[in-house]
Parts: sequence; structure tokens; C-alpha cells
Amino acid sequence: MGNCLNPPSSVEDSRTSQNSSYPSKVVTSRASSLSVPSSRTTCSTPSTLTIPSYSEKNSSGDLPTPRTEGQILSASNSKDFTYSELKSATRNFRPENLIGEGGFGYVYKGWVDEQSLAPSKPGHGMIVAIKKLKRESFQGHKEWLTEVNYLGQLQHPNLVKLIGYCSEGDNRLLVYEYVARGNLENHLFRRSAQPLDWQTRIKVAIGTARGISFLHDSKSQVIYRDVKASNILLDPEFNAKLSDFGLAKAGPTGDRTHISTQVMGTQGYAAPEYIATGRLSARADVYSFGVVLLELLTGRRALDRSRELPKQNLADWVRPWLTDKRKLHKIIDPKLGEQYPKRGAHALAQLASRCISNDAKRRPPMSEVLTSLEQLQDPKFAFVSPRAKEGKSSASIPRSSLRFLVSHLHPSDGGNWEPISHQ
Repeated sequence: MGNCLNPPSSVEDSRTSQNSSYPSKVVTSRASSLSVPSSRTTCSTPSTLTIPSYSEKNSSGDLPTPRTEGQILSASNSKDFTYSELKSATRNFRPENLIGEGGFGYVYKGWVDEQSLAPSKPGHGMIVAIKKLKRESFQGHKEWLTEVNYLGQLQHPNLVKLIGYCSEGDNRLLVYEYVARGNLENHLFRRSAQPLDWQTRIKVAIGTARGISFLHDSKSQVIYRDVKASNILLDPEFNAKLSDFGLAKAGPTGDRTHISTQVMGTQGYAAPEYIATGRLSARADVYSFGVVLLELLTGRRALDRSRELPKQNLADWVRPWLTDKRKLHKIIDPKLGEQYPKRGAHALAQLASRCISNDAKRRPPMSEVLTSLEQLQDPKFAFVSPRAKEGKSSASIPRSSLRFLVSHLHPSDGGNWEPISHQ
């Protein structure tokens, strides 16, 4: 977590190293800084407890107004937990309660009272996910503070809820709602996972788009900057929730089109213009979301170094196939079999193609992406099984066929109609 990786010529696999379905930051998934040599290095972030309210120096050279850690914590709508409370909630961070691990630190399952949020016994009260920062990670502290800053004030059904935080001594922890089904990455790529059907994939895409659109359309725009399958959590009804806001940035203001910042993100998902220039806009999130759409469509990872070179980067490999109706079926996730609507798949592929355009100006805004996805819920885009099609066709007999059938029937002695024998 917090490391700057080398330029795109030396790409890291976007797979995470966590132990469970709950997300946590991973060092090797960060994108590169163009100012560093080909070897991995650590960012030289100054030791400060303030973060900008908008960004580092923006494109026009104006300096932002910093907010101190105290100001951020006092403005948060989340509970300020003591360390002893979280120790009690997790049974002293017992190994059996560990549900995730990554560059940030460790994620534990805990229990708190639904009303008072006081720690409770396992099996009683509300389950929460408690993320514990590694003490030696300064960049982790910066991202911890960023999460409190944004999730402590933003609330939406498609954003994971931050219940509280702990800032006691050297301890830095975050307390989230527990999202039972874990992340999208595991549902798509874990071998033991039950394959997601087409309808569920569209539902996940819509929920994710709603969350990102909410961030982009807020009065003070927020650029999420880390859209990827492992950061999309799924509740029991497969409603999507964006998690892990450690890389989020305030968007440009006024007539500015972008902010200039250090390149951070995940290889395979990061927008090409952002990697090349460090100029960040909301369209970078659109690109990353387009890659997630490709993962839902193909069942392949955004970056998979185990494949032959032309197929390692998903966006680059599938781009020529997305607008070809005749060849699209060749890249559809084999786990779907034939259980998907051809028309809907083509519409989703075309939308994804627009999202991953190398020209950021040609990408649609997230509000438009959301509208297009919601249209895929229209019955005309729904999957109809062959059996259902047969039943529908047999239930609606043409009038000409009905007249022919009636002309070949005659009343029997009992007054009922019987077929005429042609013997």
C-alpha cells in the first residue's frame, strides 16, 4: 500500500493478495509514477497530518486549502471508537475473526450493539468489518484519513457505510458495515464460486454505476480513482457497494477540466491518459468502470499475466471484438453458456467500448452510462430461454392455422370436437 510502481512497460498483475473476499489495500496493485525508474520504489510523501480539500496543486497552479486531521475527524458523522472497544468487538483481534489482509493491514469481523455501537458478544448485535492499519505505514495513514474524510460525510446505498474509526495513539482503524457476499472479484474469478447469471451481472453493474455517478454528480465532485472488481462489495441481494476510498480525490472546480496528481491506481484499470500525464478527471473513473464491464462480460481479469502477451491486458485485447455482432460470442464468459440475451450482450459490449475509448473526451459521463445500463433491464434485452420461446410460440397460434384446424374438425355424437380421421 502506498508504493509507487514503475511505468506501464513493467505491468503488475491486478489480482489482489488478500485472504478473503473482504477488500483491503494491496501494495502490488498500485499503478506507476512516471518519474521513477523501472525498479519499484517507495513514494517520498512528506510527513504531515493535513490533506488537501481538493487536490495537490491543480492544473492552473492554484494551491488548495488544507484540512487538518482534527478538522476532518470532527466533521465526520462516524463514531469515534476507543481501541479497547474494538479489541473487545473482535475478541482481541483473534485469528479466527480475520477476514482479509493486504497492504493496509488486516480486516477482522467484529460485533457491536445496533443501537449504542458498544462491543457485544459474537453472534449478538450487528456484524461489522474492522480494518486495522499497519503501524509502520505512513501512506496507509494518509489513505485512512482520506477514507474518514469522504465516507464520514458521504452516504449512498451504493457506497459502503463507514460506521466509525479509531485514532488512539499509534492505532488507526476503520469500522465498516459488514457486506456478506464479499467482493465481485471473487464471484467472477474464484474457481469454487457459483457463476453469476446475466441478470445479476447487470444488477451489479447498475449498482456500481449509481455509486460512481453519485460521486461525480455531487456538489463537490469526487473522483474515486480505484474502480475495480475487488473494491465492489455485494450484499445478500447482490446490491453493489463501492468500498476502499483511500485513493479518492476531489475533482476539478470552476472551468478546470482536470487535476494534476501523482499517478495511483491499479494496472489494467487505470486510464491511459492518467498514466501518461498524471492528469486526473472523472473520465478516468469511466474508463476503469468500462474495464469492470468487460470483466462482467468476458469473465476474464483486467490484467492476467498468465495468458499469452496479446491477451494479458483485457481492454486492449477485446477492443476490436466489442462492436462486431458476429464475433462477440467468442469473448463472452463461458460460464454463462448460452444463458444470456444476444441483444443485451451486444448493447453492453458497445457501452463498454465507449467507456474504454483511448480518447477521454469520447467517453460518456457516468450519468449517461447509468442510463444506458438501466435500459438493459427492459424486457426486450432480457434473456428468454429456448423453452420459454417454444411455449410462447405454441401459445400464440396464427388465425390462418386456427381456421385450418377448425375446418378439419367435426362434432361427435357427444357434441365435442374431434379430429377427422384420414385413414
